[in-house]
Amino acid sequence: MTTTGPTVLKRFAARLPREVDRRIRALSIASLVGQIVLIGTGGAVRLTSSGLGCPTWPRCTAESLTTTAEMGLHGVIEFGNRLLTFALTAVALAMLVMLWNLRKERRDLFWLAVGLLASVPAQAIIGGITVLTQLNPWVVGLHFLVSMALVVLAMLLVNRAFGRTGRFMDRSYPALPGSAFPAAAATAVAAGAAVVLGVVVTGAGPHAGDADAPRNGLDWDLFSHIHAVPAYLVAFGALFGIWVAVRYRARGAYRNGVAALLALTVVQTVLGITQYYTGIPPLLVGTHMVVAALLVAAAVNTADIAKHSPRA
Repeated sequence: MTTTGPTVLKRFAARLPREVDRRIRALSIASLVGQIVLIGTGGAVRLTSSGLGCPTWPRCTAESLTTTAEMGLHGVIEFGNRLLTFALTAVALAMLVMLWNLRKERRDLFWLAVGLLASVPAQAIIGGITVLTQLNPWVVGLHFLVSMALVVLAMLLVNRAFGRTGRFMDRSYPALPGSAFPAAAATAVAAGAAVVLGVVVTGAGPHAGDADAPRNGLDWDLFSHIHAVPAYLVAFGALFGIWVAVRYRARGAYRNGVAALLALTVVQTVLGITQYYTGIPPLLVGTHMVVAALLVAAAVNTADIAKHSPRA
C-alpha cells in the first residue's frame, strides 16, 4: 500500500517543532547574520565596480542565467551577491516551515518570518530595476534601505525567538527610568536617519558601481556633514544609555546592548572621519556599510529591551 500525499504531510508536520527550540533560534540568527552579510556583499559589488557584472536581469547575460568566463571577476562578484539572496530565501522558508505548528500560538515569530520571506521577491525586483536603469543611484539606495529594514526585522525575530522580548519573554530585567525607552527609540530613529542620509552621500560620491553609472548630482561634501548630525545623536543616545545602565545598575541585556551600541558608534565614527580625510577608500566604505548594519541592529535591540523592561 502506498502512502498518500496527505499522510506524508501529516507525518512531516508531526516532526516540526511545537515549541520554540534550538532549530528556530538557529534560523533566526542565520537570518540576521545573512542580512548583514548581504549588505557587505552588496557593498562589494558597488565598490569593485561590479554593479553591471551581470548586465541584465533576471539572467546574468542575455544567453546565460549564470555568470560566464567572459564576464570575469565582476560577473563572479555580482552573481555571487545574487546567489546569497537565494540562500536567504531558503533560510526564511525554513523558518516558516519550522513555525508551521506554532503559526497561531506564535504569530509574532510567524509574521516576522513572513515579512522576511516576502522581501525576497521585492529585493529581487528592486535589484533588477537597479541593473536595468544602469545603477540609478536612487534605486541603488532603495535597495540598500530595504536591506537595512530587513536587518531590523531579523533583529526583532532573534529577540522574540530567544524570549528576550515580546509577549513570550521568559526573563525579567532590572527596572529602568521612564526616559529609557523613549531615548532608546529616538536613538534607533537617529540611526535610521543616518543610514538614509548615508545613502544620499553615497549617491553623490565616486563609488557608483560602474564607471558609467550616473550620480545624483548633490553636493557630496555638504551632505557628508549633514549625515554626521544624526550620527552625533546616536552617540549621545548611546552615552545616555550607558548612564542609565550605571545609574540604575541595569546589568544584563540592557547594559550589554548599550555597551555594544556605544562601541559600534565609536568604530563607525572613526571609520567615517578616516574615510572622509583619506579620499573615501573602498575598503573603508565597505566596512562602514557593514558596521552601519550592526549599529542599526544594536540600536533596535536596545530599544526593544528598554521597551520590555519594567519602569523604575
